[in-house]
Amino acid sequence: MGSTPSRTDPPEAEADRPVIDMAEFGARIAERKAALGLPDLPRNSGKRRTASKRALLKAIEEAGGTW
Repeated sequence: MGSTPSRTDPPEAEADRPVIDMAEFGARIAERKAALGLPDLPRNSGKRRTASKRALLKAIEEAGGTW
């Protein structure tokens, strides 16, 4: 995934942008964090979520998504 082209960029400029493999990128970040000894942070408990945030997360779950 490269950067978004500008409206003034010529069409061939898109081909020159590098493509980032997100799975590889995530693996590299995990390796770097492990090498530095950085701990995995726990997920937020969600005890202080607003009603609108709870509704949004419920709608995502009902649509088959995960967050």
